[in-house]
Amino acid sequence: MVVVMKMLQKGLSFLLARNRVIADDDDHEELMVAEDVKEGHFAVFAVKGEETQRFVVGLTCLTNPRFLRLLELAEEEYGFNQNGALKVPCRPQELHRILQDRC
Repeated sequence: MVVVMKMLQKGLSFLLARNRVIADDDDHEELMVAEDVKEGHFAVFAVKGEETQRFVVGLTCLTNPRFLRLLELAEEEYGFNQNGALKVPCRPQELHRILQDRC
């Protein structure tokens, strides 16, 4: 679980700053966090087949064993080098239930 937490922190570290400029061979790109992602939250996409839904999740969910299991599955399927919102491999309804039950 500690490894998953460290990987998540590394993968989502860009969310700590609201705006950031990244230099890439003299090209500059500004990354913005969506307005609905408030401090202490991050965006997650539940993706299963053709079903995709975006959620804004509080950091408190990082103590939920079922949510942590989804992060482990996401690491296996997608890795944590994702840009933007994190993708987790589950149906949107499943993530919705997890978030309602324990987060």
